[in-house]
Amino acid sequence: MFDALTDRFVKLQRKLRGYGTLSQQEVGEALREVRTVLLEADVNYKVVGAFIRAVRQRLEEQDITRAVKPAEVIDVALFRELTSLLGGSPAKLELSGNPATVCLVGLQGTGKTTFAGKLAKLYKSRRPLLVACDPKRPAASEQLRRVAETAGAGFVPARDDVVANCLASLDVARRQGNNLVVFDTAGRLHIDNELMAELELIQQQASPEATLLVLDGMVGQDALIQAEQFHERLKLTGACITKLDGDARGGAVVSVRQVTGLPVLFIGTGEKLADIEPFHPDRIASRILGRGDLHSLAEKVSASGNPEQQRATAEKFLKGRFDLEDFLDQLRNIKKMGSLSKLMKMIPGAGQVNVDETEMVRVEAMIQSMTPAERHDPDIIDGSRRRRIAEGSGTSVQDINRLLKEFGQARVMARQLGGITPGRLPRGFRPRRGR
Repeated sequence: MFDALTDRFVKLQRKLRGYGTLSQQEVGEALREVRTVLLEADVNYKVVGAFIRAVRQRLEEQDITRAVKPAEVIDVALFRELTSLLGGSPAKLELSGNPATVCLVGLQGTGKTTFAGKLAKLYKSRRPLLVACDPKRPAASEQLRRVAETAGAGFVPARDDVVANCLASLDVARRQGNNLVVFDTAGRLHIDNELMAELELIQQQASPEATLLVLDGMVGQDALIQAEQFHERLKLTGACITKLDGDARGGAVVSVRQVTGLPVLFIGTGEKLADIEPFHPDRIASRILGRGDLHSLAEKVSASGNPEQQRATAEKFLKGRFDLEDFLDQLRNIKKMGSLSKLMKMIPGAGQVNVDETEMVRVEAMIQSMTPAERHDPDIIDGSRRRRIAEGSGTSVQDINRLLKEFGQARVMARQLGGITPGRLPRGFRPRRGR
């Protein structure tokens, strides 16, 4: 997400750090480079112009030419103005109805149906009900049924009378205790009067609490044109931008708030139903500028496991009683958080680190091929056991040896760390002597 945009900003920051001071000419060159970066990311040219003017004004107020660390001053100015450009503070989706109703609109292919499943996954405590509203495309209803099944949500198939089906689904929700109803409306290859008339009728008669425009993050400026046209005819609550895990350059995300006035509520960061994030302007600005996003990372870590279990595991680790069963649990918790490569990009300075996610799969397979006794006491794993584990996991004895060696070293380190007291180094640690 935003990889190309982030890479360019990081390179610019490295270049600026080489200057002790900056002249007006050098500041102008830096801002021209920022303008080029944003335009190449498909950000609307009017938005780029307003952004550059705002950054320039902020730098003039702070007298950048006299700054001791000009690169840091420019970085702060870019962060604050980019956060403002993206909306400033996060906008929340307010769902107070009983049942609450959300209507998803957008062109065909933007990912509305998958996004309906993502909302259902996100709000699973509300027992969501997904309603198919596209009778003209037979596969649409079946696709939503499968998505609903995967998300553990209820499902209402499409009927010829779309508005009547929406109203009937509200009765179904009340009877079944579904506290969230999502209308997955029809899409078209382009905006036409028939589509808009149908959506207007749904708004008038079914009165959805929120109408969300789903935009494809990969189409760039076209997404803004779609947003303006939908906004002219419908009362939109906000926008949701999908497919930001692919080759999206990020222009739609950066531009949509300024061009349409619509807040971005959610972004889709992958194909899985769990790949959805509430939109936080400051966090996105931080990612774009290469600062990472430790807030979102901390939330993912917290949500990946039971806090009490995490504390207990940490205590076992520091006491040196951490075994391969605990290690396997931690691997599974990491997998719940999603792609490791995406997680690394949330850590400042680690976005370019390549992570071999297949290695995690291999390690998990090796541990799963062990007996409970072997996981709790790896010291009993002799040569014959190693051959059996290697054969069962599709790995080699050398792989098993390496895993056990590295795990043993980690346990020794854990015991040493657990024994640290103020003013005392653990056994085996010696400070390096200066020359």
